[in-house]
Amino acid sequence: MDNSYLQSRTGKILLLLISGIHSVRYKIITLSGKLPKLTTNDYQAMPLLYNFAIFFYYQAIRIASLFNPKAKLWVNGRKDIFKRIKTAVSQKDKIAWFHCASLGEFEQGRPIIEAFRKQFPGYKILLTFFSPSGYEIRKNYAGADFIFYLPIDNPANARRFIKLVHPSIAIFIKYEFWYNYLTQLKKNNIPVLVVSAIFRPEQHFFAWYGGWFRKMLKNITHIFVQNKVSMALLNSAGIENVSISGDTRFDRVASIAGNAKQFPLIEKFAGNDKLFLAGSTWPADENLLISLIDQHLPGLKFIIAPHETDKDRINQLLSRLNAPALCYSQANEKTISDYQVLIIDSIGILSHLYRYATMAYIGGAFGKGLHNILEAATFGNPVIFGTNYQKFKEAVDLIQRKGVFSITNAEELIYKTRELLSDKSYHDKCSEICRNYVIQNQGATGIILAKIKNYLYK
Repeated sequence: MDNSYLQSRTGKILLLLISGIHSVRYKIITLSGKLPKLTTNDYQAMPLLYNFAIFFYYQAIRIASLFNPKAKLWVNGRKDIFKRIKTAVSQKDKIAWFHCASLGEFEQGRPIIEAFRKQFPGYKILLTFFSPSGYEIRKNYAGADFIFYLPIDNPANARRFIKLVHPSIAIFIKYEFWYNYLTQLKKNNIPVLVVSAIFRPEQHFFAWYGGWFRKMLKNITHIFVQNKVSMALLNSAGIENVSISGDTRFDRVASIAGNAKQFPLIEKFAGNDKLFLAGSTWPADENLLISLIDQHLPGLKFIIAPHETDKDRINQLLSRLNAPALCYSQANEKTISDYQVLIIDSIGILSHLYRYATMAYIGGAFGKGLHNILEAATFGNPVIFGTNYQKFKEAVDLIQRKGVFSITNAEELIYKTRELLSDKSYHDKCSEICRNYVIQNQGATGIILAKIKNYLYK
């Protein structure tokens, strides 16, 4: 079981069950051309189906924890969770609850968390994560007063959790829609906001069987979406408690660029050479990068930051490289400049390293989906990536503006890299497009904070 399995969403859990239960209705479509609809009995059965699926989902992770390290962290992190929450959180505390699925969502929500703390200092911040990749990296984050894994979403857990933490407001980042938690928050008249959400027509909310999922969305007090398409989709489904705020990631990456850290070892590694920084890479990305490195382009060095940094993964990458390569954790000022490739095997520094790059490659788009290109764009890096980027608005926008580039193979990567290296005016134009795009899209945090203020002071 990989990390993507740990992060699968509520809708995905139920799709297989629904398809089986309503297989007869699919036959009706074939025979009559009519779209089937869920009956009253179907709606009544859905919570039972949901909780049934959640139960078996939890059991599957427990079994996987016997041999999968991430699943083990997921399970162990939830042991004695309510005892730990009860010990930490006082009933006298005024709580603002922020929930993130994983690390990416945390970074998206971070500007709101930090602005909330400044604007509402009388509240304590409770931060929860679904995935180990978020919790284990940010469990010591100083911007929150309490940090826990989110207990699995069943009715008993949701009731107990809400009673213990008694939040004044709940803010979910982007994609987290847990039925039992939303139900309990609604019953207790606690305002629930979803921020930086984005919706697409193919999502289960808008499918023929999506009525129950749409009803769940109506338990949310307000949904802040990134674009007009998302708002129109929700409005067409009868959900009116929606407004466009934009994406808080722009505020986050602008903050990083404005407070960029210095890394003397990176400066020593680069020397007078240009840097090609490949961030959040997977083996499919590295196949192409190795071909590029093997070109031995003069005056160009490489930094590779794999998405996963466990020892086996790093050693595998090192074994595939033909050029002299070194891990960041093993580097020192005396010898680092002797190497052509630097492997980042430390977590939490990648977003700051783009300041040193001449251009960037972002991984994931030869797999399940592109990782965050805005961290590179905010520093004015022209960005290159693979083919699976269509669900990411910033990638689509910047391709249209010709500041970033999608490639399909190693030959195209080599060509585009040579072009950006050899034509300074072309490189600088792409750089300006990327930097200006980030500047033009800032401001979501302020819009959201204004609405939060209204709900807190009602």
